[in-house]
Amino acid sequence: MGHNLRSGAPAAAVLVLLGACASGAPPQSGAAAQQARSTPPTAQERALARYLSYAGPPIPYFTWLGHFYSWEPLGKDQIVVFTTSNEAYLLKIWAPCDLRFGGVGVGVTSLTNTVYARTDSVITGGKRCPIDEIRRIDYPRMQSELRQQAAANTAADGAAAQPGGADKSAH
Repeated sequence: MGHNLRSGAPAAAVLVLLGACASGAPPQSGAAAQQARSTPPTAQERALARYLSYAGPPIPYFTWLGHFYSWEPLGKDQIVVFTTSNEAYLLKIWAPCDLRFGGVGVGVTSLTNTVYARTDSVITGGKRCPIDEIRRIDYPRMQSELRQQAAANTAADGAAAQPGGADKSAH
């Protein structure tokens, strides 16, 4: 899935993740920015808000097993990477890097199979973008709650579609 490449530091391995890079308007952060504009949030902004609601506090590092399962850009300075199908991390990078213009590949530097905040970088478009913050996402809980919500919506839609489903007391 990924390729190991050598970077400028001899002991650092770079994992390249290939895939289509989603495009979209840059997300604006903060409630004031959201109120200041009249357009609805982009898909990336909605995804970022969803991931943030399941993100833990900042952590200093995470370990990976030699490749990433997948990744998703969430605007110009945040990306979620999956180390397995159920383990995800939200990475925030320093300005002036912009993840929206990285092309089709994204890489992450690592030393001894550990990715460190403020030491390692996201590689995109040939640029090194230092990682400012790492937050683990409780992805199993997120998936469980999304399934429960979908089931509840389906049940509600089914009840509303039944003749007399909304009011069982009607004769």
